[in-house]
Amino acid sequence: MTPPRRRCGGDRKVSSVSASSAPPASEARAALGAGVLCYLLWGFIPLVFQQMAHQGADAWEIMGHRAVWAVLWSLALVLLSRQWTQVVAVFRQPKVLGWLALSAVLIATNWTTYVMAVNNGRTLDASLGYYLNPLLNMAAGAWLFRERIDRFGAAAIVLAALGVILQAVALGHAPWVSLLLAFSFAGYGIIRKRVSVDAQTGLFMECLLLALPGLAWVVFIETTGQGHFTASPAATLWLLIAGPATVIPLALFAWAARRMPLSSMGFLQFLAPTIVFVIGALQGEALGALRIASFAFIWGGAAVFALGAVLKVRRASATAETIVAPEPGLLDDPAEDRMDAIGENPPPAR
Repeated sequence: MTPPRRRCGGDRKVSSVSASSAPPASEARAALGAGVLCYLLWGFIPLVFQQMAHQGADAWEIMGHRAVWAVLWSLALVLLSRQWTQVVAVFRQPKVLGWLALSAVLIATNWTTYVMAVNNGRTLDASLGYYLNPLLNMAAGAWLFRERIDRFGAAAIVLAALGVILQAVALGHAPWVSLLLAFSFAGYGIIRKRVSVDAQTGLFMECLLLALPGLAWVVFIETTGQGHFTASPAATLWLLIAGPATVIPLALFAWAARRMPLSSMGFLQFLAPTIVFVIGALQGEALGALRIASFAFIWGGAAVFALGAVLKVRRASATAETIVAPEPGLLDDPAEDRMDAIGENPPPAR
């Protein structure tokens, strides 16, 4: 799921590469494969959390182990990418550390809500939340960063809004799970977009901040006999998987998004919620006529969104540019300049 992008233009550099410097065909194929694998993993991850639940773990125990084991995997990414100096620099900047603490709270809220949803018969609600996310990001970009929404974007937002209204009518109340997932991840993306740290560094710092309460919770439930980590070899294995299940898809995304056209990522980002939707439907969750109609509007908005991305890239190609999707947490392509931390050098008005 990608954070909202700022519109390239004005006095900022354009995050693009010329046609002559486009990635070679072999690298492009590898990037596409990594992108597809990333979203496949995100799509099937509800089955992983459900297996943990079958071992007796509730959402809070799963989150505790997810935080503890993810910090080790994210540390490995930092070391492999040689970004340890940036980690040290973050500790020397209380303002940046504070904003990363807030982003950690938001992503923890998102993760916990998601685990609770898929383990309590609300997988369809989780699917809806991640269909809404890119459309909500687009609206947030227009509101907070003065990005221009074209007619495709406006149509996509209207269709999504109609889908949410129909979902509320079908459920008899607002789809709070879906909205919490969408808004928490959008808020997370907004903060990470503004903080000047690379994706791997930011993820490690967030996992480190979450690992402290996560470890305390895991130790507490294990010492009081409420934990399941040592209940059986299967339980141990599934809870250990929480770490790579969190970090590996993000690493694949970070690598693929820097090497793929925005149009390709625009299509791929709807792969995960589609798989999640199919899982929920096959598991027998209620799917009446109104809910189907609401998803039809959401799917229509997603299709319009993807079409707009394709046309945008084609227009850019006509000027010998290929727009490349950014790495999560980065404002620009790695070759471009990065923004200062929040509160320093705010974006110029447009």
